[in-house]
Amino acid sequence: MAEKIKFNDEELKQLESLQNDYSQKQVELGQIHVQRLLLNQQLAELQNRQSEIEHQYIEIQGREKQMVDVLNEKYGAGQLDPETGVFTPAK
Repeated sequence: MAEKIKFNDEELKQLESLQNDYSQKQVELGQIHVQRLLLNQQLAELQNRQSEIEHQYIEIQGREKQMVDVLNEKYGAGQLDPETGVFTPAK
């Protein structure tokens, strides 16, 4: 049977330091994973909100087109100055 060898204090300190370094990095990796998870959740929320706003924007464009069609039918083609409300019929 092989003779047992006891590490000296310096070697034991180095091993302990390595174990502590590994533990610290594992904790840091876990923290990074949680931060990434939270950021992905925020990104998903932003994407959902963006989709909602894009849908609302398209609805506004539809309402604008309907209004233009109604005004063109009522007044004919022309230009409206939105600041003054003055409509100039096309020639």
